[in-house]
Amino acid sequence: MPKVLISDKMSPRAAEIFRERGIEVDEKTGLDKEELAAIIGDYDGLAVRSSTKATAKLLEAATNLKVIGRAGIGIDNIDLAAATNHGVVVMNTPFGNSITTAEHAIAMLFALARQIPAADVSTQAGKWEKSRFMGVELAGKTLGVVGCGNIGSIVADRAQGLKMRVLAFDPYLSPERAQEIGVTKVELDDLLRRADFISLHTPLTDKTRNIIGERAFGLMKPGVRLINCARGGLVDEAALKVALDTGKVAGAALDVFATEPAKESPLFGHPNLVATPHLGASTSEAQVNVAIQVAEQMADFLLTGGVTNALNMPSMTAEEAPRLKPYMALARQIGGFAGQLTRSGIRAVSIEYEGHVAGLNTKPLTAVVLEGLLKPNLESVNMVNAPVIARERDIDVSEVLHEREGDYHTLIRLTVTTETQTRTVAGTLFANRAPRIVEVHGVPLEAELSDHMLYIINDDRPGFVGALGAALGKYDLNIATFNLGRSVKGGYAVALIAVDQPIEQEVLDAVAGLDYVQQVTHLSF
Repeated sequence: MPKVLISDKMSPRAAEIFRERGIEVDEKTGLDKEELAAIIGDYDGLAVRSSTKATAKLLEAATNLKVIGRAGIGIDNIDLAAATNHGVVVMNTPFGNSITTAEHAIAMLFALARQIPAADVSTQAGKWEKSRFMGVELAGKTLGVVGCGNIGSIVADRAQGLKMRVLAFDPYLSPERAQEIGVTKVELDDLLRRADFISLHTPLTDKTRNIIGERAFGLMKPGVRLINCARGGLVDEAALKVALDTGKVAGAALDVFATEPAKESPLFGHPNLVATPHLGASTSEAQVNVAIQVAEQMADFLLTGGVTNALNMPSMTAEEAPRLKPYMALARQIGGFAGQLTRSGIRAVSIEYEGHVAGLNTKPLTAVVLEGLLKPNLESVNMVNAPVIARERDIDVSEVLHEREGDYHTLIRLTVTTETQTRTVAGTLFANRAPRIVEVHGVPLEAELSDHMLYIINDDRPGFVGALGAALGKYDLNIATFNLGRSVKGGYAVALIAVDQPIEQEVLDAVAGLDYVQQVTHLSF
């Protein structure tokens, strides 16, 4: 039974879902890093919000961990690269709190435009300073949205309902999508120059860190107002302080800070600052939604292999996973076959999907092929880190899809180019469920793979099969299956032989010493 740890406070519904799905779950919140490291090795899954830090050091101790689920969109507290290297899937819930966070940004927009927080404090102090709090209308103003994904597009929609014009900067926003949601796509500098209000909705990366800094403030029009409900670190807070002091920025509303919890800041106390303690996703509806989603996603992965909203591997829905299972078994065997025969550095890998399989979700299959290919030399590789390891080793990986059917209803062909040769292995499914190898090194044959197999390349000469049978009989090895194919008459032949017992080195040496043998290898699946 899989076992999951919930290490941050979240809706009780998450634990209920794990238990309903038959997964053992512990709720232990508030652990320090040493306490967490001491127990994390017992768990298959870790469910977090923003408090738990899944660091590289913690992942070293997480020897059984298979998945980390973040109830929310940001993963600043998770070392994604380390998780990937350890073969741990990282998934988040990008849609569960989108509306809530967008609504908070709109609330901040109103708060800045009408100075609501300061006016509230003044009024409740009995001052009635009506003339002090002169606001600005939103209608007719230009809102610049930096990052127009799930949340940014909702903010844009709400702003248009307020009769605002919306500019959007997002490198991944297509012109068609911009037209569909009614925004004008522009470059960042153009947005900074034209916007009356600017709202940030982009993740924090090396490219976006301090994206709003001294240079950006220099481009903005005087009296601009800035909202950040995305990530701390997008705004250079020191530069913002200067811009507020000079009046270049008329007001700023921050829900996030570079250092959190933000107990002190040079911005605090500024009359034109509105600050909230990272409340973007803090509604009861959002908290329940993200807890439900992360529990369902993690349960799907642990029980069926379904992968949803993963950040470091291809997605595969819970419905797809059972359909893809036999194809993944085939892909792993094909990769493992080639991997066990590879003796020199791999330069390129080409995976062809032909027939029925070409219409399926092939990304997970490619990851599994790479896992099988690399595993003979890298024990810790799995389908999560295999594509990354291939990139790190400069292995060129390509996919080719042929929806037409050839000799088989479905076919996967792997071509591996090494420093010394190019090798091909192809396989299919019998009855849509049983993997079979149907081509090796250009030679057609049909073989079911098993635990103890001999792979032999030999000259096509009379008497070889008899000599081989006698050699195996000498060591009391019983042949379970014998599959043979040849390139051309008198050329070379390929044999795949399954035996019932483990194959010792002396057997390999004896077979290698037979006449006409070019190569003999022990394969295990």
